[in-house]
Amino acid sequence: MKKYAFLFFLGSALVCVVLAPTPVLAQASTGGPTPSPVPDPAAVPLDGGASLLLASGVAFGLRKLRARYKAR
Repeated sequence: MKKYAFLFFLGSALVCVVLAPTPVLAQASTGGPTPSPVPDPAAVPLDGGASLLLASGVAFGLRKLRARYKAR
């Protein structure tokens, strides 16, 4: 009996997973295409790459300073 209950649960979970995205994909848009905003040409995106580069530069500088004071 436990085997059938488990198979029923597994089957219904599979049906829910397969059928749940269907209504999301079937929704139509309510309006026409929206115009994309024109980016400011002076704006520079400073995201994770710049901060990682800055952090690696600081780490490299600290390593060089430690090596200089250790050699004395």
